[in-house]
Amino acid sequence: MNDFSHPERAKTPIFVIETNNLIMIMIKKTLTLIAVLAAALTASAQVKVSVHETVKDQPVIPAEIYGQFSEHLGKCIYEGIWVGKDSSIPNVDGYRTDVLEAFRALKVPVLRWPGGCFGDEYHWMDGIGPQENRKKLVNNNWGSTVEDNSFGTHEFLNLCEMLGIEPYISGNVGSGTVEELAKWVEYMTAKEGSMAELRAKNGRKEPWKVKYLGVGNESWGCGGDMTADYYSDVYKRYALYARNYSGNSLYKVACGASDYDYNWTKVMMQNARTKMDALSLHYYTCKGWTGSKGSATQFTTEEYYNVLAKTCEIEEVLKNHFAIMDAYDPDKKVALILDEWGTWFDVEPGTNPGWLFQQNTMRDAMVAALNLNIFQKYTERLKMANIAQIVNVLQAMVLTDGEKMVLTPTYHVFRMFNVHQNATYVPSDYATGNIVSAEGRIMDDFSACVSRDAAGKLHVSLANPYLDKPVTVELAFDQLKPKTVTGEILKADKINAYNEFGKAPAVAPTAFTGAKATGKGVKLTLPAASVVVLEIQ
Repeated sequence: MNDFSHPERAKTPIFVIETNNLIMIMIKKTLTLIAVLAAALTASAQVKVSVHETVKDQPVIPAEIYGQFSEHLGKCIYEGIWVGKDSSIPNVDGYRTDVLEAFRALKVPVLRWPGGCFGDEYHWMDGIGPQENRKKLVNNNWGSTVEDNSFGTHEFLNLCEMLGIEPYISGNVGSGTVEELAKWVEYMTAKEGSMAELRAKNGRKEPWKVKYLGVGNESWGCGGDMTADYYSDVYKRYALYARNYSGNSLYKVACGASDYDYNWTKVMMQNARTKMDALSLHYYTCKGWTGSKGSATQFTTEEYYNVLAKTCEIEEVLKNHFAIMDAYDPDKKVALILDEWGTWFDVEPGTNPGWLFQQNTMRDAMVAALNLNIFQKYTERLKMANIAQIVNVLQAMVLTDGEKMVLTPTYHVFRMFNVHQNATYVPSDYATGNIVSAEGRIMDDFSACVSRDAAGKLHVSLANPYLDKPVTVELAFDQLKPKTVTGEILKADKINAYNEFGKAPAVAPTAFTGAKATGKGVKLTLPAASVVVLEIQ
């Protein structure tokens, strides 16, 4: 990751003094903490949401906004998804049974693999053929783990086929050749030719359908340490030879920027926009790339609001990238794909630092809810988002420990919100107060999104980020007179609560009965630090 300087840093109060620096730093911290507390005390505890369900021609929220990411990193693939057919852990053809069931309930729409940074050192030919004959590899990026390559192209694509997931292949540009990527595409998707014959020899006669192809990953860093100008030419060369075979049409994704690097987006749109279907973006909720990133489970009120304000800043970042893309592509032919996002904290004590295993609390659930509500507002350009990562890594959906498995608070948000997948976005507006973090970032103190599904039902996802204050919400509609309203709520006794192996879940959704249809609208009270999804008819 690169830590690009923040373009809006001038908004943060800066004190300049030649002496007594320590005193002034302490004053600054005190003032910014007061700002957080003052916002919590004075912001409105009442919100009226005007829902415009009569507005026509609204975009459909792509299911791919709820995309996932699986990398050969720590225990994401091995143990997390794949245990092998001979494992004592219950499995279906080598895939963990409990994890498969969790993925099905989640309705995972798209899964990115094999990286990440790992992808630019992955050589696909080493991961095909009889598993016992495959070459071992050292995972240089993530803890120098030795892998046996038993999970390769067949295992990944069969998993996707089994669960109805669109595969998103991340191609090796950093250390691989044009020919290697071209032949991988041919191996996966061609009906005839030498690669199709090799695939058949390895047990798969019919080609797979592969839609999404990422041409490199983080090419500005671990994927090749390239400049934007150089990569734009490299991209065009690799993309040219990634052919469409046998009716399979590739959707080619160029490597995009890390968070605030707007120049990368500008250069790619200048040089390569006619050769790509989408441009990627990575944005992590992380306090910095040097030093401590903070604990996933032990944090102060100030740190809680710092994390939420940092995550909500993604809306400004997205709009800045959109503006650049609009200048070169006003018809929005090139999509933006946020194919890595989520929280990044210090690893859990006693775990391999290279495995990025972190616990997942109600704070992470709030981060997920705030992000998803933001993403769904911008789907005319934003067509996919892939949270990092699906199992055992960073802001995971599922955590495993041997035979044990838990569903995380983030999982529950994704499962509750999946009613928005492929639903029609319904515009709404509401006035919010502000929360000002100790780091000087400003965020809304309330979040909502509305959609209509194919059956005509309205779904409303709501989030109250306040730790100590409920929010009274009134939903008012253009014409609809609600008759029934049901819902689910996710909250916990403590904001740092998480689900532990072998114990009853500390964070799990329950029925929400606090919403009432009034004939003119819906009224409810959102408890502090809660996430609610309503179904209205």
